[in-house]
Amino acid sequence: MNKPEKNKGGRPTSMTKEVLSKLDYAFSIGCSDKEAYAHANISKDTFYRYQENTKGYREYKELLKQKPFLKARASIDAGLKNPKIALKYMKYKRSKEFNTKQVIDANITGDISLGGAFDANKGK
Repeated sequence: MNKPEKNKGGRPTSMTKEVLSKLDYAFSIGCSDKEAYAHANISKDTFYRYQENTKGYREYKELLKQKPFLKARASIDAGLKNPKIALKYMKYKRSKEFNTKQVIDANITGDISLGGAFDANKGK
């Protein structure tokens, strides 16, 4: 005969597998703490109490928050197969080597006429 489970007393935890899954999802798409606990439909106090009482959770959460950057880097890497995108990337990352802008250094002496109403010598 099976014994009924003992009632441990107190209120059941709000931090169910479903709530934790929602928090994981929110953090993995770059949500703030506030956005994540709102998405998981838990209170601020519940979230921070769990974070304080669960060893390693804060570090785990911060790792999840890095996922959007990894996805962005992977997307950039995939886009580099397109030569135009690859060149644009290299111009941004290695501008001295790949930028097509030219710098002209000129030493001009004498009067410069801009013509028309802008002529500095007009009316003298």
